[in-house]
Amino acid sequence: MLPVNVCFLPKSSRDGSLPVELRSQLTAGLLAVLLSLTVVLALVHGSVSISLTELWAALRHQGLPIHETILWDLRLPRIAAALTVGAALGMSGALLQGMLRNGLADPFILGISAGAGLVAIAFLTLQVLVPWVPLAAWAGALLTTALVYGLGRGANGLVVERLILGGVAVSSLLGAVQTTLLLLADDGRIQMALNWLIGSLNGRGWSDLRLATPYVVLALIGGCLLSRRLNLLSLGDELAVSLGLSLTRSRLLIGGVATLLAAGAVSIAGLIGFVGLVVPHGVRLLVGADYRWIIPLSALGGAWVLTLADLVARLGAVELPVGAVMALLGSPLFIWLLYRRTTLLSSP
Repeated sequence: MLPVNVCFLPKSSRDGSLPVELRSQLTAGLLAVLLSLTVVLALVHGSVSISLTELWAALRHQGLPIHETILWDLRLPRIAAALTVGAALGMSGALLQGMLRNGLADPFILGISAGAGLVAIAFLTLQVLVPWVPLAAWAGALLTTALVYGLGRGANGLVVERLILGGVAVSSLLGAVQTTLLLLADDGRIQMALNWLIGSLNGRGWSDLRLATPYVVLALIGGCLLSRRLNLLSLGDELAVSLGLSLTRSRLLIGGVATLLAAGAVSIAGLIGFVGLVVPHGVRLLVGADYRWIIPLSALGGAWVLTLADLVARLGAVELPVGAVMALLGSPLFIWLLYRRTTLLSSP
């Protein structure tokens, strides 16, 4: 049997054919540069353009008061929300794909979107405690995931197949209830609910970040600490158990952290798809199968992708919901990644 420290590494790093560590470091540096440039572009572009000189002055609380207001009250909290939500969704998708060993898994597979969406739509359509919608959506996501975990338990602990089927079944049921509530609501309430379902960062302020961000940051740290367990799970259940890993405890921890990340993202921006599905795929193609790199780089890549999508969403004359832009960008990208992966697997 191979030593444990060797098993943690992808095959390419063991046979010496590819410098995985160097490639991972270069990928991290590239993502950091792209994220920095995108943040600067997001700060200067908008309905009111700000030059770099004016931006620097506004950051120091100098210059025109209007520029200071735009920067500190509108653009900085919106960019902070995009960074937080993108990082949470990216890492959540990587955790779930590693835990389930399924490249098509994303943060919503455990019913997170259905639970959060149902609670949010119920509050919005019934006009009940509307200011508490983000917190209620978070609670709905966590409760739904707990239900799915209950359905996924077998005689010997969690069963991946039952977990996935339970998530699909619960999502379908709650989705039907969502549709019924929308059909019974009036036009004004439907528009509010649809904005939540599509996903948007418009109007997000510092108050929207105070509740969820501390939990998201702790979950991001926790996700990075779970990379060793994910590397063991990727070896297969039998080998992972032989190396001392508890499958049930590990899947509970990984799924709990992934749910907390996705629920925190939903509580800030609503339902945004494709970040947790596409970003881990792209990272895996670049750095290989070592989750010590996949987990943090998925968070970094998710932050960049959502910040870029939000910048694109507000470049036109009419601002688009970032969820719609993410779907437009993510769908063809995911098709390309899937095609590339199929081609690589079929090649000798």
